[in-house]
Amino acid sequence: MLAVGVVTEVFAQHGVGLPDFDFALCADRPGPASTDVGVPVTITHGLDRLAAADLLIALPGTDFRTPPAAAVLDALTAAHERGSLVAAHCVGTFALAAAGLLDGRRATTHWRFADLLARRHPDVTVEPDALYIDEGRIITGAGAAAGFDMCLHLLRREYGAAMANAVARDMVLPSHREGGQAQYLAAPVPEDCQDERLAEVLAWAREHLHEPLPVAELARRAMMSKRSFARHFTAATGTTPHAWLRGLRLSSAEELLETTDLPVEAIARRVGYGSAAVLREQFVRRRGVPPRSYRRSFTNAP
Repeated sequence: MLAVGVVTEVFAQHGVGLPDFDFALCADRPGPASTDVGVPVTITHGLDRLAAADLLIALPGTDFRTPPAAAVLDALTAAHERGSLVAAHCVGTFALAAAGLLDGRRATTHWRFADLLARRHPDVTVEPDALYIDEGRIITGAGAAAGFDMCLHLLRREYGAAMANAVARDMVLPSHREGGQAQYLAAPVPEDCQDERLAEVLAWAREHLHEPLPVAELARRAMMSKRSFARHFTAATGTTPHAWLRGLRLSSAEELLETTDLPVEAIARRVGYGSAAVLREQFVRRRGVPPRSYRRSFTNAP
C-alpha cells in the first residue's frame, strides 16, 4: 500500500507546476486487489494499457518470491524493447530480474531481500546499500520510502532539479538524499531539526554558501567543539557536515544552471567552489555530466 501511495503522490497528483502525467494502475487481472494493510485497491486497467506507457514502475507485493505471470514478464520486456523507461523499487525489482532485464546490470532492492535476489539471479550485480540505481532505461530503488527517492530522481533526470525540488517541497521531503540503506536512509537536510543551535547553524550555512564554511567555523557558531559538533550533526542528519555541504552546493548549482544565464565560473563562486574546474569535477563525479551539458538539458533561463 505504501508503494501505491508513493507513485500516486508523485505522478498522479497535480499542482506546483508538475507535468500533466497520464497515470494508471495496471495488473494482469483488473479488479479488486488485496494489500498488506487489508485495504483493497481497485485496478481498472489491464496489461494492454502498458503498450502506450513511457514509464513503467513495477511495485512490490507480498508474493514477490513467486515469478509474475508470463503475460506480465512479456509486457515488461516489450516495454523495454520499444524504448520505455522500466523501473521498480523494493521487492518489485524481483519482477524485472525474472524478466531478464537486469542481467549484466547493477540493481538494488530492500536490504532484507538483497541476498535472496543475488542468489536467485547471479547475473545481476546487487548493491544492497544504494537508495536507487540508474542504468539508463532500467532504474531500481531500495525498500519502502526509498521509492520517493527513485521517483524524485526520475523527475530530476527528465525535468531538472527545479521541478524535483518543487515536488519534494510539496511533499515535505528532501529533494535529494545521499547515502544508502546502511545509514537507515537518514535525510541529509533536516528541515525540522530538533536541536535549535544546529538548526540555526544550518540556516546560516545556506545563506553563506559562497564562503568556505570549514567545519571548525560551523562548530564555533554552534558553540560546540569540532568533535562534538560532528557527532551531533551526524545524529541529526545521518551524514557528515562535509557531505551535507557538498549536496547543498551541488543542488544550488543545479538550480542556478537551470534558472539563470550566469557563467559557470560565477555559479561556482556563488555556491562556494573556488573555480569552474572544481565545480565541474564535483558535478561530473556526483551527477554524471558536466555543468554545461546539464544546463543544455534543463535550462529554463530566458
